[in-house]
Amino acid sequence: MMKKLLLSSVLFAAFSTAQAADVLVVLSDANHLELRDGKVFATGFYLNELMQPVKKLLDAGHTVTFATPQGQAPTLDASSDTAAYFGGDAAAHAAHKALLDQLALTVPGRSPVISLKRVAQIGYGHYAAVLVPGGHAPMQDLLKDAGLGALLRQFHADGKPTALLCHGPIALLSALPQAAQFTAALEAGQTPPAPAGWIYGGYRMTVISNQEEAAAQGALGGGTMKFYPQSGLQAAGAQYVQNQAPWSSNVVVDRELITGQNPASAPALADKLLQALR
Repeated sequence: MMKKLLLSSVLFAAFSTAQAADVLVVLSDANHLELRDGKVFATGFYLNELMQPVKKLLDAGHTVTFATPQGQAPTLDASSDTAAYFGGDAAAHAAHKALLDQLALTVPGRSPVISLKRVAQIGYGHYAAVLVPGGHAPMQDLLKDAGLGALLRQFHADGKPTALLCHGPIALLSALPQAAQFTAALEAGQTPPAPAGWIYGGYRMTVISNQEEAAAQGALGGGTMKFYPQSGLQAAGAQYVQNQAPWSSNVVVDRELITGQNPASAPALADKLLQALR
C-alpha cells in the first residue's frame, strides 16, 4: 500500500511538472498616453489587471516571463493602486501589491523585464502562452510595435493561448501588415477601410467598450483620447462582443484568443487562460 502511495505521489509530481508552462507577459514601455490637442495623460498598467492573472498563474505552478518592447521597467498606473479594483477587499489589494513589490517589476535596474528582441532570440517556442494586461499604456506603443506583431503572428500560427485584457486587446492591431499606417489613420480621426491580411479578422473579441470609455472620460484630466479601442478593433475587422451592463465582467474566447473587457474581467480571464494551458 505504501509503495502504491509513493508511486502515485511521484506520478502526480511528474504530471504537475509536465504541465507547468512559461507564460510571457507583455507590458508597455510607456508611462503616458498622448491625447488630442497635445495633452498627455500619465498612465501605465493597472495593478489588478496584471497581478490577479500573474498570481493565479504562479499559484498554479507556472512560471512567468515579463517583457516590454524595449525591455524597460514598466510603470504602474497610480490610479489603479486601490482596493476598489479588488472588489473593495483591502487584504487582496495588499497581497497583490506585495507580490508586485517582491517581483521588483517596476524598479529600474532591478526589474526582471526583458525586451521583445530578447524574447525572439530565446525563441517563441519557449513560451506556452502570452498575456497582455491593460491600463492605457498599450494605446501608446503596443498597438503598432513590430516586434509584438511578429510574436502574435507566430502564436496565432501555433494556436497558442493569447490573452489580452481591457485596453490590452488594442495590441492585436500590431499584427496588421501595415500596423503603423493603420493606427496613424485612427489617431488622425479617420476610419480606414478594414485591411486585408489581419490574422484576427472576423474573430469574436472584446475590449473596454466605447460606453465605458465615455463614462471614464473625466479620469483623463480634461483630455480626449485620439480614438477608442473598440472602434479601432472594429475598423480592423473584429466582431465586437460587449457586456450587458457597463463595468461587469466579460470574457470572450474564440479559438486561441482570450479577451477580457475591463478590470473586473481579470479573474475570469485568468481562469480561462489556465484552462487553455491545461
